[in-house]
Amino acid sequence: MIALADVIARFEADYRARHGHTLCPERAQALSAMQHCRSRMAPQLLAACPDCAEQRLIPHSCGHRLCPHCQHHESERWLERQRRLQVPAEYFLLTFTLPGELRPLALHHARGVYAALFSAAWATVQRFCRNDRQLQGEAGAVAVLHTHSRRLDLHPHVHLIMPGASLDARSRRWRTKTGYLFSHKALAKVFRAKLLAALKQQGLGLPATLPHKWVVDCKNVGNGDKALVYLGRYLYRGVIREADIVACDQDSSGQVSFRYRDSQSAEMKIRTLPGADFLHLLLQHVLPKGLRRARNYGFLHPNKKGLIALLHLVLRIAPRPPVPEKLRPAFPCPCCGKPMLVIRRRIPPSAVRRREPVLVAETLV
Repeated sequence: MIALADVIARFEADYRARHGHTLCPERAQALSAMQHCRSRMAPQLLAACPDCAEQRLIPHSCGHRLCPHCQHHESERWLERQRRLQVPAEYFLLTFTLPGELRPLALHHARGVYAALFSAAWATVQRFCRNDRQLQGEAGAVAVLHTHSRRLDLHPHVHLIMPGASLDARSRRWRTKTGYLFSHKALAKVFRAKLLAALKQQGLGLPATLPHKWVVDCKNVGNGDKALVYLGRYLYRGVIREADIVACDQDSSGQVSFRYRDSQSAEMKIRTLPGADFLHLLLQHVLPKGLRRARNYGFLHPNKKGLIALLHLVLRIAPRPPVPEKLRPAFPCPCCGKPMLVIRRRIPPSAVRRREPVLVAETLV
């Protein structure tokens, strides 16, 4: 398996020479984090065995969302939180896609465009839910932003998982809808108007030509479990697995090949491109600092947990039993195999190289 850190080390100089003008602080930080993840250049933690007094220095993981090694624990925690908020209703997966003509705008004004994409998608769903004859109330949804296609091209879209249900605060009624939710064509028209209005309000210059038909998809996903797992998988664990990087040429050609599943034929295909361009594809999916990739709306907002508990009580639905929070796996002692205790974290690599008195252990690699 080809390590992403090795690809970065091999092509970082070429990337900076060719695409250096696009290297913002967030992308530079992501590049450094993924290259040094769990290496000698990463901060270290000092672990000690309580039985045999063995001490070891262990490199920290980088914790970056683009890194394929990290965030598995956080992904499981997010998934469990969303499952605790599930309500007795059929769930639907709605996908709001940014048209290709607006993607260059997303590259240069990511914070404003992605914020508008979230707000327009939620406002559209909220309006349809209030006007629907069967629902007529407040909607609830979990929204997750994806910025990549399977080929790693820029393809921003927001997924909304929402129950076919509404809460009418005035009449104190819980209404549900099954089988069919909303017309995707009608959703697309309203979404187009709301997103363009939000972009104009921010003062962003729109391209001269825009498509009249936009893409919005709406499909039934049963109880929502599989859809939540699908979104959680891509929320925290990067945009490509290291197992899918199938070739990295070390000669002068400097090509990187990765495999992906074609969305039309469902067949596995190989894409090959220069290493610098591969890193450029990867880093264009780094979000601005502080921009949340996942958001909860309506009665599924975190401050409505009491309401969800009341719904379970009134409808006599047994809530999903709480799953004990999984602890991060302990480091086994290389001498006796017992779990080691962490006694110090975030030790700078410079301190390790200087061999400060407290650091008397051998570095693990």
